[in-house]
Amino acid sequence: MHPENPRRTRRPALKWAGIATVAAVALSGCSDQVQRGWMPGNSDAEITNQTGRITDLWVGSWTAALIVGLITWGLMLWCVAVYRKRKDDDVLPVQLRYHVPLEIMYVILPIVMVGVLFYFTNRDVTEITDTSADADVNIQVIGKQWSWDINYLDDEVYETGEHAQNVGTTEGVLDDQVTLYLPVGESVHFTLDSRDVIHSFWVPAFLYKLDMIPGKENSFQITPQQEGLYRGKCAELCGEEHSSMLFNVKVVSRDEYDAHMQELRDKGQTGALGLEYSRLQDLNSATQEDED
Repeated sequence: MHPENPRRTRRPALKWAGIATVAAVALSGCSDQVQRGWMPGNSDAEITNQTGRITDLWVGSWTAALIVGLITWGLMLWCVAVYRKRKDDDVLPVQLRYHVPLEIMYVILPIVMVGVLFYFTNRDVTEITDTSADADVNIQVIGKQWSWDINYLDDEVYETGEHAQNVGTTEGVLDDQVTLYLPVGESVHFTLDSRDVIHSFWVPAFLYKLDMIPGKENSFQITPQQEGLYRGKCAELCGEEHSSMLFNVKVVSRDEYDAHMQELRDKGQTGALGLEYSRLQDLNSATQEDED
């Protein structure tokens, strides 16, 4: 008697393994974390008015990429299995120099895929970067090596920070950093500037960051929707203390926001901090002195 064909014993195992994999993927898709593509936040309580849009763009992009990848790998493995060299088969397969329908598909399909991705990306990025609406609050954030200055332009008060010391070795370091206050449910217009080198304003929970470039003013608008404490940092390598360039964001009620503005007035921190210490202005001043 011939022993049982090992291929036949493997098929049930492979079948059940496939079923288990599909079931695991289907069940995991029920969790909010997976549905958000492992992005921070909660779909039922978006932190800003833009986080939902950003999450949808991200999830849609990687889902489309995953589907394309599965189809591509599936076709490759199918070709390997179906057209593999078989035992005692010495016949050379039919050789084709070209296949017009396939070549047309190779050209048209990628163009369609890129076009779809471009459409949704352009639609969402245009909405995210739109600053044409009148904002309820106007705030200027100035990046510097290696901390942040904050000008609350409507209230004519400011806050200034110093870069963190002993990050990771001392408790409470993050809580002691300069804190940006935002009123919940009100649109905020951010103006971003830099005093020295390129920095990047980044609040991970907001799912958005924007560069701060010397001599160039950038801006964006958001509406915070959930009260809470969020961490921020510089996302652009800006020198030896880059990792210590940290700040906090507190989204609070309007009453608490007004109370903080009054605290800054009581400290004498009125007016606005300018860019007089920026390297660009120093360079311009030196050039002007040389010309004189």
